[in-house]
Amino acid sequence: MRVEVLEDTRARVVRTGSGQACTVERWTLPPGAREGDVIVDGRLDPERTEQLRREVARKRAALAVPLPPGLEL
Repeated sequence: MRVEVLEDTRARVVRTGSGQACTVERWTLPPGAREGDVIVDGRLDPERTEQLRREVARKRAALAVPLPPGLEL
């Protein structure tokens, strides 16, 4: 599952297989879990977390619109 949103006492997680979101008590997550982390078998999976972050960055870059020369935001 992937941690979507962390709140004070609860967290919203998304099950990676089905894409179904649910709310869990925050204490059920491994210590140090952050938004965007992937959890497998009750443990943080840093490799899958990094893979997901790279995939999201690649997709965002593909959707980005380049600025014309001389235009700054």
